[in-house]
Amino acid sequence: MSDRKLEGIRLAVIGAGAMGEAMVAGLVDRRLVDASRVTCSHPRAERREALASTHGVTVTADNVEAAEAADIVLLAVKPQMLAGVMAKLRGRLSAEQLVISIIAGASTRAIGEGLQHPAVVRSMPNTPAQIGQGVTVWYATDSVDERGRGHVRTMLGALGREFEVHDERQVAMATAVSGTGPTYIFLFIEALTDAAVHLGFPRHVARELVLDTMSGSADFALQSGKHVAELRDMVTSPGGTSAEALYELEKGRLRTVVSDAVWAAFERTLQLEARLEGNDSGGVQRRNR
Repeated sequence: MSDRKLEGIRLAVIGAGAMGEAMVAGLVDRRLVDASRVTCSHPRAERREALASTHGVTVTADNVEAAEAADIVLLAVKPQMLAGVMAKLRGRLSAEQLVISIIAGASTRAIGEGLQHPAVVRSMPNTPAQIGQGVTVWYATDSVDERGRGHVRTMLGALGREFEVHDERQVAMATAVSGTGPTYIFLFIEALTDAAVHLGFPRHVARELVLDTMSGSADFALQSGKHVAELRDMVTSPGGTSAEALYELEKGRLRTVVSDAVWAAFERTLQLEARLEGNDSGGVQRRNR
């Protein structure tokens, strides 16, 4: 991938919260976009001042002002704010502009109709993107040409790994797996840390033990290329400590609980989609359990 793909591009970040700022930081720090060509909008003055002083970008409270001067418009507002933002931007974007959304549950249909603009990319980054180690799944409408797709790959690549999919439903699925995934991991880290403290470790030692174990295990799984079940078998001796621990986890229905949690997150994503598309019947079909 050429690092010059975004040369000369003007970027507007509408609602520059934590994830929007992470994208700006990744692009500016890697010199993929010049800070002078980035405009961030945010309603709070102190937030605008922080963005300007930290990253050297232009800031404004006016979303329309930010968007109209940009080649790429990044929508990074909270889902409940989207309708109001789109109402102000509707009909104000030119055909050449590209819209990228990182808003959970916001379908390309909802955004396209809300903005009266066809060139839309729906993406779902996750929390580790804030340190450049995230994963983002994205989908582009047919109106996004190959040049626009190249811009998307470069922008999202600044956050970590990126995967383009050709079925928008997979972005909703990714919201429940990789988008919400850090929440599951954080909860497991917390539970394992508490268990270590219960054994007698000081909390600061328990925290480091657990975080290093999680990080190292993930890196090992990636580098080995082996199925995780094979890796688990490698460290599970008959009648040993791992076998005893796994028995308790399976008895507690760990796999089923994780599956139910992911499905619940997926259903919630579909509910958000329906609401943002103005079709909130509350009747998202649940799976058989």
